[in-house]
Amino acid sequence: MIKKKIFILLSIIALSTVSIVSDQPRPGARDIGIEPGILPPGKLNAITDVSGVTVGHKTIVKDKNVRTGVTAILPHGGNIFQNKVPAAVYTGNGFGKLAGISQVEELGNIETPIILTNTLSVGEAVKAVVKYTLNQEENRDVYSVNAVVGETNDGYLNDIRGMHVTETDVIDAVTSAKSGPVEEGCVGAGTGTVCHGFKGGIGTSSRVLPDKLGGYTVGVLVQSNFGGILSIDGAPVGLELGVYSYSKYFKNRRNCPDGSCMIVIATDAPLSPRNLKRMAKRAVLGLARTGSFMSNGSGDYVIAFSTAYRIPYKSETTVALPKLVSNDYMSMLFLAVVESTEEAVYNSILKAETTSGCDGHRIEAIPINKVIEICKKHNVIK
Repeated sequence: MIKKKIFILLSIIALSTVSIVSDQPRPGARDIGIEPGILPPGKLNAITDVSGVTVGHKTIVKDKNVRTGVTAILPHGGNIFQNKVPAAVYTGNGFGKLAGISQVEELGNIETPIILTNTLSVGEAVKAVVKYTLNQEENRDVYSVNAVVGETNDGYLNDIRGMHVTETDVIDAVTSAKSGPVEEGCVGAGTGTVCHGFKGGIGTSSRVLPDKLGGYTVGVLVQSNFGGILSIDGAPVGLELGVYSYSKYFKNRRNCPDGSCMIVIATDAPLSPRNLKRMAKRAVLGLARTGSFMSNGSGDYVIAFSTAYRIPYKSETTVALPKLVSNDYMSMLFLAVVESTEEAVYNSILKAETTSGCDGHRIEAIPINKVIEICKKHNVIK
């Protein structure tokens, strides 16, 4: 009888241990020794290392079929419409639905929170952001709002046709936005995404320039949902795991080889919209480093903004000329974008968990131990 009680007690302890281990958060790239590039990350290694930038998520998981959500990025904590930020957009491959792109291109600024969600919820998100903006006291005389909303298609794991994202969900993401660490993986707009054949999601990273080059910070956030041949800091992880576009793994798997990636860049460097666009162009080089080839069905968009100065809704001066970083000093900022984008994608995959969803579809999380083994084999991890 005593032996039986001891056995039961040991079993309970064992089960408790398993539960504790399984509840531990999955590691990011730097947690397992992967440190892409040469520039140092910011304190948080996140887009929120850029002072004033906040991020909010609304994760929507219902029943067996709903796996979606919303992620909001706010350039600053004030009234964004009244105090716009300089911005630019770059299209890598345009198979997507980025709302608000033409006005950003024309005027070179952003006047609302940036929203990421799923493809068929862009309209709902635009409506929500417009209402949010109009309801701000200072905006009572406003009659036009350019909401910026990006998307990827999470229809493999999510009942996307059900359009489960509501206006309230979008507002919740905006009003919950905060500074500090950013939750990554299967959260917000990354809840139902797939990347390189593994579970994708939200990822973020940052880089800080040397003081002699301004000491500026560049932060990147990605919503990863694209295919390719996964390479991690040069190690052929996708090939060695046998999971990559056009491999046997992808046969009869709808929506896996293609997909999309939304990339949001923030910096405190004082840049013109023209040079912000030049920065945005470099982000797709970071995607390429991870093994993306921007396939036909991939909507790859980059939104870049600076927090260094504001563009007032009603200017009191005829000419506004802030001091800006010159072209000759842009190269290090370009490098910071490439490195941050690359690492943000890795974090989006490494942090994501195995997810089952719509129609019984299941996407596995990338096996961390095997990633470490392959990266050690190829001298990525010492």
